[in-house]
Amino acid sequence: MKLKTFLMFGLSMSAIASPAAARECVQSPGKLLELCVSIEGGEARYEVKRGDTVVIAPSRLGLAFAGEADPRYAALGDVRRSASDTTWEQPWGEQRLIRDNHSELKVTLAGDTPLSKTVGVTFRLFDDGFGFRYDYGAIPAGQPVAVTADHSQFRTVGAWQAWWYEGLGQERDEYLYKQTDARRVTLAETPLTLKGDNGLYLSFHEAALVDFPSMLLEGDGAGTYNAWLMPWPDGTLAKKTGSFTTPWRTVLVGDSPAALADSRITLNLNEPNMLPDVGKWFKPGKYVGVWWEMHLEKSTWGSGPKHGATTANVKRYIDFAAKYGFNGVLVEGWNKGWDGDWIANGDKFSFTEAYPDFDLAAITRYGKSKGVGLIGHHETGGAIENYARQLDDALKLYADNGVAAIKTGYVRHSGTIVDGAGGLQWFAGQYAVRHHLDVVKRAAKHHIVIDTHEPVKDTGLRRTWPNWVSREGARGQEFNAWGNPTNPPEHMAILPFTRLLAGPMDFTPGIFDIARGGKELMRRVQSTLATQLAEYVVVYSPIQMAADLPENYEQRLDAFQFIRDVPADWETSKTLQGAIGDYVVVARQQRGKGDWYLGAITDEEARTLEQPLAFLPAGRRFEAQIYADGPGADYRTNPEALMIEKRNVTRSDTLTLSLAPGGGTAIRFRLLD
Repeated sequence: MKLKTFLMFGLSMSAIASPAAARECVQSPGKLLELCVSIEGGEARYEVKRGDTVVIAPSRLGLAFAGEADPRYAALGDVRRSASDTTWEQPWGEQRLIRDNHSELKVTLAGDTPLSKTVGVTFRLFDDGFGFRYDYGAIPAGQPVAVTADHSQFRTVGAWQAWWYEGLGQERDEYLYKQTDARRVTLAETPLTLKGDNGLYLSFHEAALVDFPSMLLEGDGAGTYNAWLMPWPDGTLAKKTGSFTTPWRTVLVGDSPAALADSRITLNLNEPNMLPDVGKWFKPGKYVGVWWEMHLEKSTWGSGPKHGATTANVKRYIDFAAKYGFNGVLVEGWNKGWDGDWIANGDKFSFTEAYPDFDLAAITRYGKSKGVGLIGHHETGGAIENYARQLDDALKLYADNGVAAIKTGYVRHSGTIVDGAGGLQWFAGQYAVRHHLDVVKRAAKHHIVIDTHEPVKDTGLRRTWPNWVSREGARGQEFNAWGNPTNPPEHMAILPFTRLLAGPMDFTPGIFDIARGGKELMRRVQSTLATQLAEYVVVYSPIQMAADLPENYEQRLDAFQFIRDVPADWETSKTLQGAIGDYVVVARQQRGKGDWYLGAITDEEARTLEQPLAFLPAGRRFEAQIYADGPGADYRTNPEALMIEKRNVTRSDTLTLSLAPGGGTAIRFRLLD
């Protein structure tokens, strides 16, 4: 997709300040936020206000390096201000056109150590938040440096609630969120979302994470959060050579959870699209696959009498996909290496050798004849070195057979990933960050897109490398097959305001056999059927799976119609209302079409929501095709009760959404005229 700029406005007010300047300020375009940077007591600090409300109290800036003391700063210099208001287009996304309207302040910090003698800091302010990053441009070319501390700090004031989970868990990011007083945060993954007694909502994260370790936030018990970077085995945080810039540290600021969800700051802080022709070789869509049956233990990843990835079984899924309009079939367990303890023996995986009962060429030919593409699968078991050695051959194999999408996996305990020197790595340290982006870049050369599971968190790099179409990076649907407990109803009302702030998630929605023969509640899906439909709107991904077994869909073709209809690419998206952990309502317009879709999900509490339809365009009529919780629906006792109705509506109407416990509503607004 050729990058198109529809509106450009640049102000380059290059104002060189006095070398001894001690404080400089900048406001966001609409003057909602003001950020000031200063030097006090040898420390470089920044602070942010929203009107008269302190968002971030004076907080430290800068890095420290091996072989040097922590730098002390004496002055601000080379102060430059600018503003920009542009619009750019995503090849696919939750919103086609993205407005980037920001004010910028650049300063140079004068430090007293050789590596920090001249430190550039860039601040970008949007009306809904800000970001900053460091530029160590004065380090001589070829000089190796080791970062030993990131002093970036976020000091909040007042009482806040936080939604978070403990960082550095062995299962990476696959944990349930807990809600606590924010002062109880110890070490949290980002996005870290806070709700203040002052009426504000904040979410801390980062953007453009390239060749640097992932940032966690360490709380001090009093409302201050310090950057904590995943280290190398020798304790070094980041290893760089010559000049470099860091990722952006970001803070979203809003007066509602919906304001956070609809921010596009993370995307705007990434570089433009490096693949202008990507739309020619990939289109968003929906897929089915040989996957859920394995989680239900109906078949196996490994070879043997119950092997799932057989030519015959895959053709059965292709037939189903073609019959009902899906453009992809995922197949896991096709390649050698799955037998035995594959997590412990990830270095035994082959990514070019198939099991004898799987014929890649025959399957892809069959799929092509039906208009269905194969989605490849590369589970590494966290053996990154083994995967990297085989990657070029593996990508060529898929490309030669017309496979345009790959789901990768890195199932291994964090902190036990073995690098080339035998060191044990975290799942999102600099080593892993480098690897994941390398996979995406090498895949792009073969016109292949990547959907990463057990990933480094999303930081908006899909703007620069749009073939990085989706990621997992949270507790997804698979936990509803074998988790103990499985995901509670509130999980889906938390994700839109936490994990999904980072970017698309391959959650794999659409389970219809919820009761599973009377299985214990804590060992099955904890939602209603209507919620499973609503997830297709609430959770954005340009590839969406219909995760259940084909036979379960064919038993409920009435409900399945919504999955068939709902698109995976959007013109625009709006979070209409929500309360973190309680409920959420999202509306999205189909890209290039007039139809709109709505998804509403509640937690374990039943609730009735009044939803105005003012998001619909004026002067148009729509048929609302409503998939709602049926009479007596309850995720605990009657999860599959569903009521389907139709009515004509306009933007002047208000719908009453009656959500059962653990329930939801999914609506297609079909344009009539």
